Formats: sequence, structure tokens, C-alpha cells
Amino acid sequence: MKLPIKDYFRLLSQYLRPQGAKVLLLAVVLFGSIGLQLLSPQIVRNFIDAVQTGAAGQALLHTAVLYLLVTFTYQILRLSAAYMTEVVKWQATNWLRTDLSAHCLRLDMAFHNENTPGSMIERIDGDITQLSNFFSQFVLQVFGNALLLIGVLALLYREDWRVGLAFTGFTLLMLLTLGSTVKIGVPRWERQRQAMSDLFGLIEETLGSTEDIRASGAVNWVLDRLQRAIYTLMKTTRKAFYAGNLTWGSANVLFGISMALALGMGIYLLGQGAITIGTAYLFVNYSRAMQRPLEQLARQLQDLQAATAAIGRIETLFAQQPKVQETAVAHSLPSGALSVAFESVTFAYDDGVPVNGNQYSVSSKQYSVDSNQLPENGSRNTDHSLLNTANVLHDINFDMPPGHVLGVLGRTGSGKSTLTKLLFRFHDPQQGAVRLGGHDLRGAKLESVWQNVGMVTQEVQLFQASVRDNLTFFNPTISDERILEALTLLGLDEWFASLADGLDTRLASGGRGLSAGEGQLLAFTRVFLRNPGLVILDEASSRLDPVTEQLIERAIDRLLHGRSAIIVAHRLATVQRADDILILGDGRILEYGPRLNLLANPDSHFNQLLHTGMAEVLA
Repeated sequence: MKLPIKDYFRLLSQYLRPQGAKVLLLAVVLFGSIGLQLLSPQIVRNFIDAVQTGAAGQALLHTAVLYLLVTFTYQILRLSAAYMTEVVKWQATNWLRTDLSAHCLRLDMAFHNENTPGSMIERIDGDITQLSNFFSQFVLQVFGNALLLIGVLALLYREDWRVGLAFTGFTLLMLLTLGSTVKIGVPRWERQRQAMSDLFGLIEETLGSTEDIRASGAVNWVLDRLQRAIYTLMKTTRKAFYAGNLTWGSANVLFGISMALALGMGIYLLGQGAITIGTAYLFVNYSRAMQRPLEQLARQLQDLQAATAAIGRIETLFAQQPKVQETAVAHSLPSGALSVAFESVTFAYDDGVPVNGNQYSVSSKQYSVDSNQLPENGSRNTDHSLLNTANVLHDINFDMPPGHVLGVLGRTGSGKSTLTKLLFRFHDPQQGAVRLGGHDLRGAKLESVWQNVGMVTQEVQLFQASVRDNLTFFNPTISDERILEALTLLGLDEWFASLADGLDTRLASGGRGLSAGEGQLLAFTRVFLRNPGLVILDEASSRLDPVTEQLIERAIDRLLHGRSAIIVAHRLATVQRADDILILGDGRILEYGPRLNLLANPDSHFNQLLHTGMAEVLA
């Protein structure tokens, strides 16, 4: 297996470049500490030779003091290098975490549906932490020790070319052995990282479903899954560490050979009268000095194996690109109430069913649902027998003028949620076009789409932060005055007055401690502060008590004023404020037209549902 050293340096240099001054200072300190490591044995050699020649005690004292100063300075530089390395590597890897998180947030919803939050935490934080740990040691113990190794070999050649040549051969043998053992460990560490990611995903899934698991009596089943995942992690980790220990064991054998080589060369040359006792000591000391970088390199190769696996997973994540992309000439949507048009939209989450290689099967009939061309009773039924049942939406056509309210009804699985996802451009249709304000969404800037379309759902996502941050989504440009004005306009004065610390009131993650109604009120205010041209309400009041629902209804009246709206509902009573009604069934339009016309037509689906009293029939 080829080690991605080039990829490793490319990835880190991207995040080290902004810290150029710190990296330069670190290099100076590192070079200084290496120089002192090479100087110390020379001082001891001189001391030994001076003793052998009967030098004066004053000279020996000066040599000893010099050695102590060099040693003390080396320790200071080593600690300084360690501190600066930690500062640099945490800054670099934190930037990497930020970029990887931002990249994942831009990926399509299909990616997030396939990856659990727990597994994403492990991939974004766990893998980068593994890379971070290796990086901090790489600068000190790999790069620095490589320089030390080169310096030792150069000084050995200076003393005697035969000794330098012998230790050069030993060093090449050592590096070749270590490189071979690293290749064995990398795939095992990749499997270990994947097993860790799977376990984190399972833990996240289990903790998020505790109530359902206990209520359904599935505790033993969940524990069995956890036990299997932990056992898999244990097996993959054990194999990975075995591979790491193979590296370490091979290094120990070679270290013994190195010491024997130093002693043998020293004894031989000393017997020939070619060197002094001090120089023989120098050989042994430099042999040990070579062992230290090689020993540390052997230890860090286990981290290298894990880091290489992490690099591969990180680059794989960066390589994934969203299918929904902005065009080079993307434009912003107009402000104010937006018109909404679906023009022969056919959509499937699996990109449809190909016909003749590149075509998608759609309805054999094209029809317009312009409300001005509807039959006199306002309803329209269509033969869908030839529609492609693999698609989620089939040839959807409707046109909603700006400032209108469209009520969308349908059973679960009828395509209501898919319709709203297309309006946010989470996906693009395989055929047809979705238009907002007259503009095809495929030509609009994504930020403009998300800014001009707001949604309130049954489940409101709240953060462990203040009311202010939850209302503004951590946007500091929104003033408190504007927030209070929005609360007043939505008729939420009394609710806000009940908060202990006003906008500084801290909320728990997930909205713990808040009622469903209070969560909805926060969501309405969020949307109001964004001032979108289109508001989508996805059964926003279905779980509320009558008193809170009345408060919500008043807030909705103010929120929808001057805006277009789509109300997705299961209950018929929810769409009484709608101008037009759209009923979906199996991804097809069963009925579409002005609400009053449908209500007046005794044969319409909408009328029959109302008069049979089946208010929940669509659930």
C-alpha cells in the first residue's frame, strides 16, 4: 500500500500557511535543539580525552560547566518546541474541523440520510483528532529526528568514513524494515476507524430513542447490537495494535544490532590506534543518539498507520460533492411575496427510472392546472394509469400567484414533504422546473433560496443557548430592538414577559423545559426575523391545545401578511385560510383548485371530506 505522504503534507500545509510566523519560529527552535543534541557528545568526548592526557582541573571544570549549560538550554528549547507545536497543531486542525463541517453541511440531504449524527461526529472530530495527535509528534519526533539522524551520520563520516558507511547501511535497513511494517498496519487501522464510527452512530441512535426502546421492550435487542458493535471494535483494534507492535518489535531487534556495530567498530579502530577512547565513546553515544530518533519513529509509526487511515477518510469526505450546484451566473431571488410554480415536475430520490439510457418515464398526458382553466366546479381528475410508479412525484403542475396561500393535503407518503424539499432546492427534479418569483431554482443562488423560503414544522430544533441566539440563529447583526418588535407584532408579549431573564434566558438543547406551543412561538419569530417571501407551515399547530392554538393562529395571521404561504396539513381544519387547495395521492395531483370552488362542488374530494366529518382521514 502506498503511503499518502504527499497528501498528508498537502492537507497540513493548507492549514499551516496562515501560521507562517509561528511555524518559522518553531523551525528555529527545533534546529537549535538538534544542534545542541549533536554538540553534547562532542563536549563529553573532549572531556574524556582531556582526562586521558592529564589536562588541568580548571580546564575540566570549564568543560563540565559548558556541558551543563548546553544540556539546560537543550531542555528549554525542547519544551518550547513542544508548546509551540501544540499551539500550531490545534489551530490548524480546528480550521480543518471547521472546513470539513462546512463541507458536510453543503452536501445533499441524501448524504445526511445515509450517515447518522454519531458517525459524523467520529469522522469530523475523531479522525481529525487522530491526525492532530500524529501531527504534534510528527514535527518533534519525525521531522526533527530525521534532521538529527542526518547530523549524526555526517559527524560519523567526519570521524571515520568506515564508521559512517556502516551506520548509513544500518539506517537504510532500519527505514526499509519500518516502512514495510507500516504498510501492513494501514488497512487494519482503516477498519478500526470505521468500526469506531459505526459504534458512535449506534450509540447516538440508541440515546436518541431511549423512550421508544424502553416502551417497546427492545432493551435486550439494543444491548445485543451494542455488544456486537463493541466486539467488532475490539477485534479490529486488536489487529491494528498487533500490526503496530510488529513495527516496534522489529525496531528492537535492529537496535541491538546497532549497539553491537558501534562497540565492534570502536574496539577495532581503538586497537588499530586510529581513534582515542573519547572517540570510541562518541561512536557509542551517537549510536544511541541514532536509536532515539529511530525508536521514536517506530513508536510514531503506529500513529502514522492510524493517521494514514484518517487522512483517507477525511479526503473521501472532502471528495463527496453535492449534486445540487450553483451555476456560474446564479442570481438572487426577488424580495417580497413570491409566486410558486411547478412545471411538469417529476422527481425520484433514486434519480428516477432510466428509459433508453437517459430518459425518464413520465405521464403520457400533459395537462395544465391553471385555476383559471379549471372546469366550472373547480375540480379536475386525471387518468394516472400510465404514470411511472417508481417516482415520488409525477408530472406535478400548478401555479400559485404571489401573496396567495396554498393548502396541500395528502396521506402520509403522498409526496407533501418532497414537494417542500424541492422548494428549498434540497434536490432538483429529474424533469420539469420549480420556479420561485418566476425564476427557475436551478439558476438561483442557494443562499438566496434559503433566505427567501422559511419553514415551521411540528418538530422545532432548539439549541443550548439563549433565547436571543435561538431566535436569530446566532446572527449578531439582528438587534434586540428588532427581536422585541417581532415578538410584539406576532402577539407574543405575554409569553415573552414570562421569561425569567428575557432574551438572555438559557434554553436546553432540544427544547427541554419548553412546551410544544412555546417551541412553535420561537419558530414563528425566527421566520419573521428572516423576512422570507415564502413561508411553509408543515402542520405547525397539530399538537397544540386549543388555547395555545388560538395564539398560534393569531401569530400565523401576522406572519403570513404580505407573504406567500404553503400550508402542508393532515387535518382539513388547518387549511381553512388557504386560497387554493392541492390534494396529493401517491405523488400525483388528485385535485387542485380554489378552495371555495372545491367547497361548492359536491363531487370534489375536498367537499366530501369536509361533509363526511372525517377530519383526520388524510392522516
